[in-house]
Amino acid sequence: MSKNPFLLVTLVAGLTASAGAQTAAPEKKLTMTVEAAKTGAPIDRYVYGQFTELLFNLFEKGLWAEMLSDRKFFYPVDSSAKLVPENRKRNFTRWRPVGPDEFVVMDAKNPYVGEHAPLVKLDATAPHGIRQAGLPLRQGREYSGHVVLMGDPGAKVQVSLVWGAGPNDRQTIPIPALSPAYTRFPLRFTAGANSEDAALEITGTGQGSFHIGIVSLMPAENIDGFRADMIKLLQEVDWGIYRWPGGNFVSGYDWRDGIGDRDSRPPRYDYAWHTVEYNDVGTDEFVTLCRLLKIDPYICVNSGFGDAYSAARWVEYCNGSAGTPMGKLRAANGHPEPYRVKWWGIGNEMYGEWQLGHMYIDHYVIKHNMFGQAMRAVDPTILLVACGATPFETSTVARLHRLPLPAKLPYQFGSPQDWSGQLLEHSSDYIDFLSEHLYPLLDSAFDVGTQKFVKTNDPLEDQMRRLPNRVQATAEAWNEYLQRMPQLRDKNIKLAIDEWAGGGFRGFMRALCAAEGLQEMFRHSDIIKMGAYTAFTASIAFNGNDATFSPVGLVFKLYQHHFGTFPVAVSGNSPQKSVSGTVGVDKPQVASGSDTYPLDVAAALTKDGKTLTVAVVNPTQAPHAIDFNVAGVQLRGPGKVYRIVAPRLEAENEPGKKPEIETVEMAVPEVPATLEAAPLSVNLYEFAAR
Repeated sequence: MSKNPFLLVTLVAGLTASAGAQTAAPEKKLTMTVEAAKTGAPIDRYVYGQFTELLFNLFEKGLWAEMLSDRKFFYPVDSSAKLVPENRKRNFTRWRPVGPDEFVVMDAKNPYVGEHAPLVKLDATAPHGIRQAGLPLRQGREYSGHVVLMGDPGAKVQVSLVWGAGPNDRQTIPIPALSPAYTRFPLRFTAGANSEDAALEITGTGQGSFHIGIVSLMPAENIDGFRADMIKLLQEVDWGIYRWPGGNFVSGYDWRDGIGDRDSRPPRYDYAWHTVEYNDVGTDEFVTLCRLLKIDPYICVNSGFGDAYSAARWVEYCNGSAGTPMGKLRAANGHPEPYRVKWWGIGNEMYGEWQLGHMYIDHYVIKHNMFGQAMRAVDPTILLVACGATPFETSTVARLHRLPLPAKLPYQFGSPQDWSGQLLEHSSDYIDFLSEHLYPLLDSAFDVGTQKFVKTNDPLEDQMRRLPNRVQATAEAWNEYLQRMPQLRDKNIKLAIDEWAGGGFRGFMRALCAAEGLQEMFRHSDIIKMGAYTAFTASIAFNGNDATFSPVGLVFKLYQHHFGTFPVAVSGNSPQKSVSGTVGVDKPQVASGSDTYPLDVAAALTKDGKTLTVAVVNPTQAPHAIDFNVAGVQLRGPGKVYRIVAPRLEAENEPGKKPEIETVEMAVPEVPATLEAAPLSVNLYEFAAR
């Protein structure tokens, strides 16, 4: 369906207009009618998925419990001010020499992993070694890890966790005598104080020198290498599916770098994001994470610099029996049973010039088919997701391209810039799901005359409309493909919105966008079967020591646990405004949302049909009341309402502090004639139905 008539909603916007200098027109009531007899296709649990890649602090100093940066010494240990090559990773801290720089040199002849290892020269009068500061500690918490060393017999080495400037503000572990071969030594500390700038020191005195191969430090309560506090939060939501390791990173990723002994996995430079990937989180760790969270893994293979053979071997590593070559390797790595990964994406945003290995679509359809054929030859049961882009997406991201554009925007269906259309025409035999990515500009609109996005001064409710508008536009594009290629109706291909977000990175705006985005996907539940929000750590506010749900996480938790399964029609008398922009670029032909401007409303019956749920999003800074009518089902009280309300648009939850924004559950004694929506709020009502 395109506008899905079963989800038209009635709510009357409260408008105040002036009629003459002194006379105000009467306020127009907001009303809505839920038509429960008109149901849509069930909402798939995969719509509540999340996206992650090995980028920034999603894993490193994020969900992955490792506290140290550059634990495998990709960069030299010195006092220089600039890293070469650059590293754009947030929260990156460097190793520095203890003592003059000349006592620490990088030895390329005897590395433990990677290209070199620190060689520390010793003297008998002063300690020399390396030090990394910026570590967050909590008093009484235990930290465990290990260090791999080799050295001369005369070297006396110790490892210290330092939380203050005093001589007793540290715990020191002496290392037994070293040998000429790299040896692993366990570490275990208990922090003696709170600190946000603790340090780990590896120093030695005596004669000769010693090498440091790798070092690791984690909170001791980590769960299989993941932060226990963050795992606990993520376990509270049934996310359905996680997409990994694409984005852009995947087009330069070799999955074989991320298996086997973690200490022996090589650090690699990530040319997509200009940072370093240490490969501590690879295939086995990702599948472990999904099993901890009881969700399905969705793996994206490298169709940029990668090849079909490598992708097929990856499928075999995950799904092959222990008798296959890659299955045997998986078993040797400690996982004898196949992972049975069902979801596989072929490439990430290969339509974009920014993507490593980008090529023209007439070449890429050949490559996609090669990948699909090779991967299905290993496991015919897998589901293949093609990296699609409708003209809405290719037109929107044209601003990021470096070469002159081949045509004026908006790009047309059937043109070479219609990436999804070309894939469907030439590669549909190897497509189960077609992806689309949604990152709309909330504060800008495309101007055809200037062929540029221009800043707008839209009200908040219109800015919020841009994300669900892109969902609606994707559904319109799909209907266009079905008209152009009727043969697709027999292939049962569906849409996967496997990267989407809006509203920036901070404040309640992102949560409101997430709620409206989900509700628009519900309206197209017949064709949108999977989503992956960017990124999974957006659901958690965290620092080095503490974690709590962010407003986005609260929204996902609320809808996943309480919104119904079968969307039902809602009708109304206040259609959404047509916001500024251009159809085919940042605007659909038909405005998204329920006919309840300025609110957005969605309703659904639970799987057993015994409960009606109604979600009302108020993206304005004014309260609204809604006349509530229901047809096709009888409701009875008492009911419940769950509210997520922000005191201001900039509000957010800070880790380690009382949350500013929480989900509040309240009883509703009887079925009300009017529903209330506070400013900047998400409201979800539950009523028994018969």
